[in-house]
Amino acid sequence: MSKNSDTESRTGKNESNSLKYAQEIQSPDDQPERAGRSLATTNHDVIKKWAEARDARPATVPGTEHGERLGVLRFDFPGYGGDDLKEVSWDEWFDTFDQRQLNFLYQEERKDGQRSNFFRLENPGREDA
Repeated sequence: MSKNSDTESRTGKNESNSLKYAQEIQSPDDQPERAGRSLATTNHDVIKKWAEARDARPATVPGTEHGERLGVLRFDFPGYGGDDLKEVSWDEWFDTFDQRQLNFLYQEERKDGQRSNFFRLENPGREDA
């Protein structure tokens, strides 16, 4: 798998408060400061490790494609009704993630210590974000 060289969050005039206040995670060895902490990364290894720990597979929403390019990126979590998602390869998912200059905002755990599946993809440079 290719790993992006720029592991810092991407910023822009339309970045959310979630990104502004999230803890930056730059490698799989980085740990959240506390349970429930909002985290942000662009690191492929961190994202893949997070998804695989939840048995989630990279996916896209059919019908949202742009020509030959993938449409809306998602993860297919087992048991959460992903029947309307199309599984894609990690390379396809990360190529699209990088082309769109996205940040991965997520949680490892909720405040109560339970594993969290929360994530959001954000492009802080898009005016319609």
